[in-house]
Amino acid sequence: MVREPPHRRSARTLATLRTPGWRRTLLLRRTAALLLAALALALALRPDDAAARGAVVVAARDLPSGAALTPVDVTLASWPGEIVPVGVLRAPADASGRVLAGAARAGEPITDVRLTGPDAAGRLTGRPGEAAVPIRLADPEVARLLGPGSVVDVVTPAPDGDRPVMLAADAAVLTVVTADADAAAAPGQGSRGRLVLVALPRADAARVAAAALSEQVAVTLR
Repeated sequence: MVREPPHRRSARTLATLRTPGWRRTLLLRRTAALLLAALALALALRPDDAAARGAVVVAARDLPSGAALTPVDVTLASWPGEIVPVGVLRAPADASGRVLAGAARAGEPITDVRLTGPDAAGRLTGRPGEAAVPIRLADPEVARLLGPGSVVDVVTPAPDGDRPVMLAADAAVLTVVTADADAAAAPGQGSRGRLVLVALPRADAARVAAAALSEQVAVTLR
């Protein structure tokens, strides 16, 4: 087999490079290389991922409505800044001892509107200035029928045993404290019934709070 002289081989390669098809392929390859270089530069100059993310307090497990949060109930998660909810808690210590106004799934962010507090009554009812009042129901089984947003009338037995006395109408249930949390807060008082937090106008709230201290209190569902 006769080997092709080097100078002829070089000439043939140069002629190939000068053909329109080869020049077009070379141009495409160079363009692709430039685009890849530009993309690499853009990725290198973008903000650091860690700086663009935020620490968010989320439920560490499924939590029932009325749960009094403890350090083992919540954990920190890193979320992209653009999807972090408004009002979310940023440190687990901010949730400790707070009571959930509704059930939360594992991984769900804990925001201020999910917790009972001074503003919870107005947020739920849409009536600013209402107060949150804790009442202990005479019949603990009634608590099973209640949940956040339930509307009830608060009543107490009449002194003469006749029709019950209406203490407040259209009370909105904020939360029902879980049996475990209730027992931990008031040892030995579980037989008195479950604790329920309701939202009431301030004038009614004072009357209901006073009655709950010395009388049996019940609710009727609307």
